[in-house]
Amino acid sequence: MLKDLKALAVAKWEYIEKVKSKAFLISLFLMPIIMIGLGVVPTLLISQPDKESILIGIIDQTGTFYTTFANALEEKYKLPNGQPNYILTTISTESGDISESKKVADSLVLSKRIEGYIVVNKSVFSDTVIEYRSSNAGNIKLISRIEKVIRDIIVEKKLQSQGFDPNLVKQLTTPIEMKTIKITKAGVEEETGFEKVFFTSYIFMMMMFFLVATSGQLLVRSMLDEKSNRIVEILMSSSSSTHLMAGKIIGLSGLGLTQIGFWAIIGIAISLQFGVTIISAGSALILLIYFILGYILYAAIFVSFGAPVSTEQEAQQISSYLMLILIIPIVFAMMVVQNPNSLLVKILTYIPLLTPSMMAMRIPIEMPPIYEIIITIILLLLSSIGAMWIAGKIFRTTILSYGKKPSLKELWILLQAK
Repeated sequence: MLKDLKALAVAKWEYIEKVKSKAFLISLFLMPIIMIGLGVVPTLLISQPDKESILIGIIDQTGTFYTTFANALEEKYKLPNGQPNYILTTISTESGDISESKKVADSLVLSKRIEGYIVVNKSVFSDTVIEYRSSNAGNIKLISRIEKVIRDIIVEKKLQSQGFDPNLVKQLTTPIEMKTIKITKAGVEEETGFEKVFFTSYIFMMMMFFLVATSGQLLVRSMLDEKSNRIVEILMSSSSSTHLMAGKIIGLSGLGLTQIGFWAIIGIAISLQFGVTIISAGSALILLIYFILGYILYAAIFVSFGAPVSTEQEAQQISSYLMLILIIPIVFAMMVVQNPNSLLVKILTYIPLLTPSMMAMRIPIEMPPIYEIIITIILLLLSSIGAMWIAGKIFRTTILSYGKKPSLKELWILLQAK
């Protein structure tokens, strides 16, 4: 009982010391700001309307496309002040040679007199090839709008050539607004969209990333500072290495739960304020289990790699290597959102180091089968226990070592020793 109290005393000391630190307080408030900034601000910036009309050139070899295209652009896209968002100007030469016209248009683009220009061939209604030339090929909003208007014009012209009435053509080519409804196994219907689904999964994945990154680095830094100041020798004189390691992990686990609790309160407040349900209570509880087990697993790994280090440079290298593992789920984020039940996603989910992050993405999108949840939790639990056992052996034999860091071969020998 007394030994258990020693571990709790270490945990209490670790928690109180770290929770008062500036780094923890900054990360506590900074992470929600970063999440909102990365998830909301880019969307708002992209959706911002243009402030002034954009001049676009056109080389029209058909002789008839310009008028229709200019009217369609002006009718469909306007600035907040009512002015046309895009103004079309014809580019041509006296010779009428297409190469000469392109040279003139290229010079106008490079001199910033026009944003870009479109080349409409005489065979546009048969081969439907349109060429857009600009110094900025990354203006997706502009390019997609031009493409949409041109596509509608071509479709309308083709239908009219087949004898369809113009009014009927307009009815047939009216765009459709897609409304997506998420259906759960419980029969609950919820109106959603790609942005909401991606943002929800992204939030939970990044929460796991920041939680492990900040707390794991604090754990390695704590062990390094205590070794450098020889405090660990005093601690080891009054507590066993096992209880010291357990206390550190428990203390920082409490620190992590404090972060999760604070972020959860912010999430609930936002949900109540805007009437938006980010995630159900049942799903949140399952994610909490993954977060706790995942954190214990990563904490044990940080202990295993952090206990042997003796310098600041080694600590930074270890932390950066472990951070690479956390980045892997971010690489597959878009694929998970599009198909959370694909074979590759399922395989990645069964890898314990990736399980918490992958489930943090999958659950908000589509709840996996119950057997997957049970199996992955059991795998994660067994992996956490195994990692704690390995961390205990490495911690006991290397926490008092100074100077040369043990090699992988030496660590393997330590693990085999009784």
